[in-house]
Amino acid sequence: MKTIPSGLPGALIIEPRVFGDERGFFYESYHQEKFEQIGIGSKFVQSNVSRSAQGVLRGLHYQWPHPQGKLVSVLEGEVYDVAVDIRRGSPTFGQWTGVMLTGENHRHFWVPEGFAHGFCVLSEAATFTYQCTALYDPLADRAIRWNDTAIGIDWPVSVPLLSEKDMRAPPLADIPPELLPAFTP
Repeated sequence: MKTIPSGLPGALIIEPRVFGDERGFFYESYHQEKFEQIGIGSKFVQSNVSRSAQGVLRGLHYQWPHPQGKLVSVLEGEVYDVAVDIRRGSPTFGQWTGVMLTGENHRHFWVPEGFAHGFCVLSEAATFTYQCTALYDPLADRAIRWNDTAIGIDWPVSVPLLSEKDMRAPPLADIPPELLPAFTP
């Protein structure tokens, strides 16, 4: 397993060791001991799969006060995946990092608690999977505007297909501080 820094402390790109031949391939998508060795000691309590069509953008989502860390990957297709540091007082507050996740590159992306998450689908469709460190809590469900100019994400789509929730999401500057996690060094 290889880890690649993402540009934001704590957010990691993970490349599993893939064993393949003419019959197909195999890789460990999660191995507790190996993940603990790279600093991801979180316990996963919920696993989700979503399928989205080309041009769909989901995000930027987070939960507060019950934050979720997410280990995300793509089983089929291609997505551009983004994490934004939204921890009040963080030296990288409001900064983002992005990574291409595909069914071919088998990469995983670790989005720690305290970060907002989003992705857009570049292929005809994509099947996306994510392991979460906390259960989904509809009362803690939050969103930030996908195209917040203060964050400045360079999305590879200009007119995405959005949910009603994502269309109405406020910019980061309009979110009350008590609805954002705090940075703890």
